[in-house]
Amino acid sequence: MKLHYRKLGEGKPLIILHGLFGSSDNWQTLGRKFAEDYTVYFVDQRNHGHSPNSDDFNYDLMAADLYELIQDLGLNKVNILGHSMGGKTAIRFAVDHSDLVDKLIIADISHKSYPSHHDQILKGLNEIDLSAVKSRGGADKILAKYVPEIGVRQFLLKNLYWVEKGQLGWRINIPVLTREINKVLSLITFDKINCQTLFIRGGKSNYILESDYDMLMEKFPNASIHSIEESGHWLHAEAPEEFYNTVIQFLS
Repeated sequence: MKLHYRKLGEGKPLIILHGLFGSSDNWQTLGRKFAEDYTVYFVDQRNHGHSPNSDDFNYDLMAADLYELIQDLGLNKVNILGHSMGGKTAIRFAVDHSDLVDKLIIADISHKSYPSHHDQILKGLNEIDLSAVKSRGGADKILAKYVPEIGVRQFLLKNLYWVEKGQLGWRINIPVLTREINKVLSLITFDKINCQTLFIRGGKSNYILESDYDMLMEKFPNASIHSIEESGHWLHAEAPEEFYNTVIQFLS
């Protein structure tokens, strides 16, 4: 699949992969800072952003999409920064194409399986009938019944766009994401990944626990782990300065 991407800056390539329900737009502010030192590629994964929709959705396919993009761009060695679902895509890619990876930055996710925890979000998104809802405010009112956190709703509703005057559409493929959510949360199996890897975890997040450290170091023998103690899952939004400095120090 030909993925949509944006390119900014000059230098060694840094590919940024967003998380579930996100898009490359979520990384524009921090990405501009990275672009002062690197050529940054902001990528929309399949069924997200401006990239094509597909009924098929799993990490093998998303890693293959990324490989196709890297081949089309003629890149030989890349740094990859992946947040949440994007981090799992990056791990899957490194398993399949270790020769193309210089360094990995995995933001608040690991390769392990996770219990389902998006049920209310998906119920709310599926409840929004865009043949009847004609404003973002109307969509927000429906979503609020399922998702009380204003910040989470604002993030989700960034996926709405005007198809034409008076008609909203989604940039995320809600039916497929709903059907395949367990694949997003699934375990990625592999022996070891030997490239230099940085895990950045939120101290207030439960995606990477201190009890996971031994397992991570066994699977990623050249890894380091950095905690942003006052941050939750959205590290790059909640603690952008510490996140940026941590990544730049690792890449340098």
